[in-house]
Amino acid sequence: MAWDRNQMAERAGRELQDGWYVNLGIGIPTLVSNYIPEGVEVTLQSENGMLGMGPFPTEDEIDPDLINAGKQTITELPQTAYFDSSQSFGMIRGGKIAMAILGAMEVADNGDLANWMIPGKLVKGMGGAMDLVAGVGRVVVIMDHANKHGDSKILKDCTLPLTGKGVVDRIITNLGVLDVVEGGLKIVELAEGVTEDELRAATVGTIV
Repeated sequence: MAWDRNQMAERAGRELQDGWYVNLGIGIPTLVSNYIPEGVEVTLQSENGMLGMGPFPTEDEIDPDLINAGKQTITELPQTAYFDSSQSFGMIRGGKIAMAILGAMEVADNGDLANWMIPGKLVKGMGGAMDLVAGVGRVVVIMDHANKHGDSKILKDCTLPLTGKGVVDRIITNLGVLDVVEGGLKIVELAEGVTEDELRAATVGTIV
């Protein structure tokens, strides 16, 4: 067994702390907005100009003009604030965002992150990823442990163009939770039904 996307998002939700401003990246991280723990007040920031995102809308609540950075429809809250991109990235670059929860294509065991392009594939640009990993206090990555070919996405060295060097603090995959520490990665938690041997065997990067 292993965690599915929603279970990974729920586990990432437990990383949130009361009073934090948090940015959610495209993909699985957007699901975290549905799993904010009870009693924890966090403010979700979207780099396209929104502070205070609500959960995904029901069919009756959909507003096509209200979207996150991944162009998914979202909801607003009574305290939601809107602003332009320069203010948004001022928050990010100025260290006002406590944590970013991002997806990734590859993570190295020293915390290097590659999450914005595959050479030869059409891309629209890096977006806010480079600014986020440089400006926020903590970077948590959520991703599948292996790619669609079954190859580990946690490596000794990233093979894809980097978004940032040594920026990742914690990795949450369908197999478990790993922290970037001196000398490699430390196992923090195993997904239900996954053994330590299975996680180690699925990981190319060094686990200390």
